[in-house]
Amino acid sequence: MAIPGRPSAGAPVPAPGAGTSPASFDPAVIRRDFPILQRQVHGRPLAYLDSAATSQKPGAVIDALAEFYRQSNANVHRGIHTLAEEATAAYEGARARTAAFLGAREDEIVFTRGATEALNLVAWGWALHRLRPGDTILVTLMEHHSNLVPWQQVAARGGFHLRAVPLTGDGRLDRDAFTRLLEEHRPKVVALAHMSNVLGTINPVAELARQARQAGAVVVVDGAQSVPHLPVDVAELGVDFLAFSAHKMLGPTGLGVLYGRRERLAEMEPLLGGGGMIRQVEVERSTWADPPHRFEAGTPPIAEAAAFTAALDYLERLGMEAVAAHERELVRYAWERLREIPGLTIYGPAPEHRGGVISFTVEGVHPHDLAQVLDGEGVAIRAGHHCTQPLHRHLGVVATARASFYIYNDRDDVDRLVAALHHARRLLAGS
Repeated sequence: MAIPGRPSAGAPVPAPGAGTSPASFDPAVIRRDFPILQRQVHGRPLAYLDSAATSQKPGAVIDALAEFYRQSNANVHRGIHTLAEEATAAYEGARARTAAFLGAREDEIVFTRGATEALNLVAWGWALHRLRPGDTILVTLMEHHSNLVPWQQVAARGGFHLRAVPLTGDGRLDRDAFTRLLEEHRPKVVALAHMSNVLGTINPVAELARQARQAGAVVVVDGAQSVPHLPVDVAELGVDFLAFSAHKMLGPTGLGVLYGRRERLAEMEPLLGGGGMIRQVEVERSTWADPPHRFEAGTPPIAEAAAFTAALDYLERLGMEAVAAHERELVRYAWERLREIPGLTIYGPAPEHRGGVISFTVEGVHPHDLAQVLDGEGVAIRAGHHCTQPLHRHLGVVATARASFYIYNDRDDVDRLVAALHHARRLLAGS
């Protein structure tokens, strides 16, 4: 059903920026589509280098969100009036669009409130009910807390064992240790990040998943940092579950995605109960709807889903191969420029093994102080443990500063980062 004021499915989508295409990837042109990047911070143009935390939103996404509320706001499913039908078409259309983006089936896409909820759904809805006391869950030392704490919780509840794959000296997964842990513990679940939000490490998920599944494990992937930046096809990855968030890939906050193989979703129990996820309700018992609706109790993030469609359209017009290539070039440049700064330590592997994230420390300067000084220069970075305390303990630091890049960043942003870091060193370290 066509929604007033919105292109119908299959209609041409306006190209991001004038003349932008994978063959002419121009961040300066792309930036014009992002209203917030036109503002100044402390009297300086904004250099936004915090997209690993959340990305900025193009006008097309902001407009799609507002347009839904202006024209089609209603609750989804069951309603037979025009607005309800339009809202349902927008919501289910977003599911179809997301499935196509990942190479999945529509009934393999569950909408959640974020990647954190998606990972919790797998831990509590699948693992807690399918594993037995004494079974092992295998994680890695680079995991975000969202892909660690839920496994700790269900392990404690179900009597499971939790093991972590160590890292090599350059911040990559220790493949020999991974193989050894698979052989020794025969884990029932392997949960790992596709890309580290601190080290930038891109794990070879397809290879690891094949190895894990041959050992009898179900593979759960945190794709929060990979899906926005890399071409991702779930069939090629060969994983059982993949979680990510809309807000890190140009979309709105409050919307996450869980991809699950059909057979795995059919094995899961719902995490939340209520309206929309039931087939039949009696006073003493209920039966559940088929996936994916079984896992979407209550009013879902309808407007957010409608706006996410616009975000996916934007990224697809750029081309995810072009997005990845742009970030590879930018992180190589940033790597070389940052290494010019005395006393600066970069954590993680060389550029050819990482995505668009660089975490670092500057000798004699706390990362929080560093971030505050950079903010005064109009450069936005993040500082802290980035929800990876075990990883930071392994690195021997309490916190790092992190610069992360996306489609709207260019070499000028890197140059401003480097200049601001030199200024911060002189100001805070006296050198």
